[in-house]
Amino acid sequence: MSLAPHVATLGRGPGRSRSLSRAEAADAMAAMLSGEAAPEAIGALLMLLRMKGETADEIAGLAEAAQAACPVLPFAALDWPSYAAGRTRGLPWFLLSARLVAEAGYPVILHGWNGSEAAVRAHLAAAGIPVADPAGVQVALARGGIVYLPLERLHPALFSLLSLRSVLGLRSCINTVCRMLNPAGATASVQGVFHPSYRLVQADAAGLLGWGALTVIKGGGGEFERHPGKAVAGFGLRDGRGFERAFPAALTEVVRLSEGPSAGTTLGGLWDGTTPDPFAEAVVIGTAALALDTLGVPAPDGRARALWAARGTGRGVAA
Repeated sequence: MSLAPHVATLGRGPGRSRSLSRAEAADAMAAMLSGEAAPEAIGALLMLLRMKGETADEIAGLAEAAQAACPVLPFAALDWPSYAAGRTRGLPWFLLSARLVAEAGYPVILHGWNGSEAAVRAHLAAAGIPVADPAGVQVALARGGIVYLPLERLHPALFSLLSLRSVLGLRSCINTVCRMLNPAGATASVQGVFHPSYRLVQADAAGLLGWGALTVIKGGGGEFERHPGKAVAGFGLRDGRGFERAFPAALTEVVRLSEGPSAGTTLGGLWDGTTPDPFAEAVVIGTAALALDTLGVPAPDGRARALWAARGTGRGVAA
């Protein structure tokens, strides 16, 4: 499969080049995932897209082709991608938020890759979140309603494209495609970005793909994680229509996310109460509330606080 026509479309020069259509982008992704495209052409295509700036049509086409190449997964209510490098953040408190949503009775699939630092994966066990390959998702969801899928197990070909960052020296549209992968076809998704300009592109692409609900925020370290001391702007979809809302700060103090919780607080200790910390709790509860809002849960802030109070007791299951 040749990428040459798509490289030519993007790179003909001023006045002659143009963006790819959704169908062309899907064809380009299928070619890149096939293993038959020339590596030079893959690099050229990815860098041309980066220099131009990706459109919603391009991201939608790339994402739908990537999802079509995914293994079939069981139902999940909420898609939660995690693809930030994590260099500017502390512990991944959002993992506990995802677990709260699962305890409310909404199956959650997390998937991701955060580079060699293992900034997220090293804490999955402490958060009580199992890791599985696609064949083990059903069992994991049946046991606890939540699972984490490493991208290299979920979609090896897409992982290879994402790994080209170390070769090219720059991020590419593949980072955005991974966030838009939604491998289980969940009706709702939550996404964090580091660069605010991508919020609207991802929201518009989700609309083109026919998603029902999405919330995209500029989150802690690029993850879907809400800083309780700052107002956050949410973009995305509700009932398939464009959505934008400002969510107010939950705390009055101004502090960096990585400096807020006390040094001795751990994910496991925060969950079981052995290392309580008001700031970290506010991160977890506020992030869970945004996810519940995306799922259409009434009074999500109060629901998140109730779930936190009842965590681990089995009393948080949704009606």
